[in-house]
Amino acid sequence: MFKSKKVKNVIGSNPAAPISEAPNQVCNNIAPGTHIEGKFITSEDIRLDGRVTGEILCHKKLVMGEHGHMNGDVVCQDSSIKGKIFGTFKVKGLLHLLATAKLEGKIMAKKMVVDEGASYSGECLIGEQHVK
Repeated sequence: MFKSKKVKNVIGSNPAAPISEAPNQVCNNIAPGTHIEGKFITSEDIRLDGRVTGEILCHKKLVMGEHGHMNGDVVCQDSSIKGKIFGTFKVKGLLHLLATAKLEGKIMAKKMVVDEGASYSGECLIGEQHVK
């Protein structure tokens, strides 16, 4: 009756998703259609495909999908952005703006990579002295 012992490997099956392939990795997912207002604090990674208005304090990595939208202030360790951010964005490590990213406001990052097609406007401060 239940003879099939086939096990499907789901880790890493979605190329757009995981921040980490580690099985014990915890990630906060803000799905499309979700709108959060206020202050969001986490010691884990965030995957943002919805909308946040207010503040995000993320002690690990923030990954924003193409339809993600942030209006307010963000502080995180590392970040990979495909969506839109309006406000102050502080990244203590690496900020990576992918082709569809749009940032308006103040950027402070230790390191920054900008792919062709990405855009940012406003004050941009890069270097370790700006993120202490």
